[in-house]
Amino acid sequence: MKLMVTGGCGFIGSNFILRMLESYPDVRIVNLDLLTYAGNLENLQDAKKYGQRHIFVRGDITDMDLVDSLLQDGPDAVINFAAESHVDRSIMDSSAFVRTNVLGTQVLLDACRRHGVKRFVQISTDEVYGSLGSEGVFTEMNPLAPNSPYAASKAAADLLVRSYHKTFGMDVLITRCSNNYGPFQFPEKLIPLMITNAVCDSRLPVYGDGLNVRDWIHVQDHCRAIDLVLRKGSSGEVYNIGAENEVPNLEIVRHILKRLEKPESLIKFVKDRPGHDRRYAMDASKLRTELGWKPRIDFQTGMDETVLWYLEHEEWWRRIKSGQYMTYYEEWYADR
Repeated sequence: MKLMVTGGCGFIGSNFILRMLESYPDVRIVNLDLLTYAGNLENLQDAKKYGQRHIFVRGDITDMDLVDSLLQDGPDAVINFAAESHVDRSIMDSSAFVRTNVLGTQVLLDACRRHGVKRFVQISTDEVYGSLGSEGVFTEMNPLAPNSPYAASKAAADLLVRSYHKTFGMDVLITRCSNNYGPFQFPEKLIPLMITNAVCDSRLPVYGDGLNVRDWIHVQDHCRAIDLVLRKGSSGEVYNIGAENEVPNLEIVRHILKRLEKPESLIKFVKDRPGHDRRYAMDASKLRTELGWKPRIDFQTGMDETVLWYLEHEEWWRRIKSGQYMTYYEEWYADR
């Protein structure tokens, strides 16, 4: 199988690439990533041992000529992870989110049509559904009701993907996953931010009352689900992905502090962000029933392993927090 993965240097994309290379000796991957602030080529250090089975190309998914050149050989599928993804940044300025998440998806879809790419997988998010009250779960039949500019840009991309299936008969799939955690997550997100701040004895900023609830899934369980959807999913379908681990943010923070033997006095409650969704919960029964998927990593075990990973990779996240991680790109290409 020959794949093009966009955004493969990000958190989920890099975990997916490493999983595919390790699991399937016949898989070859072209990885297109612009290396914006959250894209880190260092995440794929282990991909070097697979040689030419992983080819990295630095570039923008909105660059039509570049995308056309990469799809000329007709890969079996394109998996689109590329996205601006941080809600806070979208509130500050949504322009990059519209450009990458909407226009970028359109450029990819058109190029896939031109070059006869067999399958297109759009990696989306539970945030397109909006917010839940104290009860209920999101199903694939829920209307899209995004509450942040980030979520709105992802919902717009999802609708574009759907339209290319309905209008042009393209073989497309959409996955919508709950909140991920695990290795290589950029330390502006909740779990790595709290771990790295606690290690440094810095304040841990918690929005509002800290009782916003998220449905947490380990990134490896997410990547297994994407792999199944890629290989066995029904064309035109949406698949929710979630592990039924609903946990309030404050409980996550307290768990991290306890694991690191740090005082709860490090917690600092801050003004809530605008439009902050109160609760997410995913119904993944369609994925479980049709494709036989189920999560394998227990949340408590996964969290303990994640905290340990950040402790063992302190140099990695300190380089990111200092901005020095971008020098790895120059080192990577120094002899090329």
